[in-house]
Amino acid sequence: MPTLAVLSAGDMGHAVGRVARDRGCRVVTSLAGRSDRTRALAREAGIEDGGDLAAAVGAADIVLSILPPAEARALARAVAGCGVSGKGRLFVDCNAVAPATALAIGDIVRDAGFSFVDGGIVGRPPRSSPPTRLYVSGPEAGRLAFLEDERLTVRDLGPEPGRASALKMCYAALTKGSWTLFAALSTAAHRLGVAEALDREFAESQAAVRERQRIMLPRLPLDAGRWIGEMEEIAATLDAAGLPDGFHRAAAEMFRLLDGTPFAAESRQDWDRDRSPEQTVAAVSDVIDSLTNRP
Repeated sequence: MPTLAVLSAGDMGHAVGRVARDRGCRVVTSLAGRSDRTRALAREAGIEDGGDLAAAVGAADIVLSILPPAEARALARAVAGCGVSGKGRLFVDCNAVAPATALAIGDIVRDAGFSFVDGGIVGRPPRSSPPTRLYVSGPEAGRLAFLEDERLTVRDLGPEPGRASALKMCYAALTKGSWTLFAALSTAAHRLGVAEALDREFAESQAAVRERQRIMLPRLPLDAGRWIGEMEEIAATLDAAGLPDGFHRAAAEMFRLLDGTPFAAESRQDWDRDRSPEQTVAAVSDVIDSLTNRP
């Protein structure tokens, strides 16, 4: 089995790394400059600290890039420039980026001798059934088949890089886009004095939608900061396809408001699970007031 370098071992990365380790792989990462929480996640998953970036890449046959989309190009440049030959090594970009961004990342790492696979992860960090989906595309996408597991299924979209990213963008455009739309209209109803009436109408005519969105709304501040870049990548994807990009540029702005609330400082481990959607909406409204009153 190949040795994997998972960069980085955050919420998603450490869970994917644990699947690979359970499949019989040696899994390394670089914990240089990483937070105590990331170090703890890596230990929990049995991921080795490979030292600095060059040492971790040098130990690996396959490099998995799993981090916030705004950091994806910078990591590709760092890997390409770390002084390790890419010959015989595969770089897999698993980030939520536009197809054009994925292709640009491919160019960066191929110039350093790496092979390249475009990837896109759909679902929560793999822990149990139903499995998280790892979509892959590119001439060497088949090299990721060994990761297939009851927690993670690998879906090969063919030899053309960019297809996996395109699917991820279209999927997240609906899921995260609808979350921000619900957050925006809920905040508008709060500020316009019709929140209770709107919630009653949703309960009567859109009960299933209301329930799903109300469950998600209090969680949004936890990830809002890293999802801003994802919305911008979705906007670029739609624009490249000849479609309006304003939907998700607005979604990025909504995530900025959510990221401005005090709840954004919480983590997925310690967030207040008793917080109501109404409390979240009120905090967003306070952020709007603070921006409106800013001199």
